[in-house]
Amino acid sequence: MAHIVTPWEVKGTIDYDRLVQEFGIIKLTSADLKRIERITGELHPYLTRGIFFAHRDLKWCLDEYEKGNKFFLYTGCGPSGPIHLGHLGVWRFTKWLQDAFGAEVWFQFTDDEKFLFKDLSYEEVQKWTHENMLDVIALGFDPKKTHFLIDTMHAGIMYPEAIKVAKKITFSTIKAAFGFTDSNNIGSIFYTSMQTVPVFLPNVLRHEKKPCLIPLAVDQDPHFRISRDVVEKLGHHKPAILHSVFMPPLVGMEGKMSSSDPDKAVLTTDDPATVKKKINKYAFSGGQATIEEHRRKGGNPDVDIAYQWLRYFEFDDQKLKKIHDDYKSGTLLSGELKAILIGKINEFLAEHQKKRKQAEKIVDKFLN
Repeated sequence: MAHIVTPWEVKGTIDYDRLVQEFGIIKLTSADLKRIERITGELHPYLTRGIFFAHRDLKWCLDEYEKGNKFFLYTGCGPSGPIHLGHLGVWRFTKWLQDAFGAEVWFQFTDDEKFLFKDLSYEEVQKWTHENMLDVIALGFDPKKTHFLIDTMHAGIMYPEAIKVAKKITFSTIKAAFGFTDSNNIGSIFYTSMQTVPVFLPNVLRHEKKPCLIPLAVDQDPHFRISRDVVEKLGHHKPAILHSVFMPPLVGMEGKMSSSDPDKAVLTTDDPATVKKKINKYAFSGGQATIEEHRRKGGNPDVDIAYQWLRYFEFDDQKLKKIHDDYKSGTLLSGELKAILIGKINEFLAEHQKKRKQAEKIVDKFLN
């Protein structure tokens, strides 16, 4: 099945090499990684494992950083349902970038987008905005260097900038980029203008000219292809971007995880028994039909979801390599591999859920 990758729909087996060509993005090279390591003293596993695989203007962004013009980070969340593990990859990496580069984070909650594009009431979207903020805070972002922007709450500072963006974007550009038709509501047509604002808003508020670096999942790139053209016309720098692959859904390697099917996605609020049940029941296996055949032929970690998910949660490269090799040789069985993943995720979620409860007390620190 040919892939479909838009900000609102991801289907099929994703061909990332084809996406690089289609989107006009640039693959990260070993030289890029060495440069990041030279500056920060370390590399995040998501870089060494190719989870973040492409970029726009990273070289320029790092050039500016080394001249003393530090970048700020911009990423976000569309609050339309519970947070699942697939959401966390970009945010955990953003947190590492914040720590490694001493960067401020501007985190946008696009409540307007979800109201306009989903069959949800405004009140439902606000409920999910609050719930999603708790998950972001639980990841350990520095409240002194992290600023939440909620599009409707912060419209007073965002809207004046959004109309400047909107004036530079034609309806035909939006239709071509997103496949909109005359039946799309007029709010959805305007929405890209709001998503563009955080690219330069910190500079407007502070009368600065700092670079912006956006870590995102690659399906969000079309918004920023438009943004990059427009912000330059408004006298701002184009944002640099780091693109990640999708964490695959439990049921196989096609598409991406979705909150709309919570039975087949692991949520940040799932208890240990639910995690175990979901992974054992739904996680696609790369193993053989019988134990004897598996011992003889070995498993395929490239399509095995338990192994693919461990790439996001087991940060010890040696442990991960041993699991990979043992599974491929047939020494490690599919059920044993799932058990390793279940243990790792439940360990992560126990800590995350504890911090999520504590986050209730400090939400205001991120909204100032």
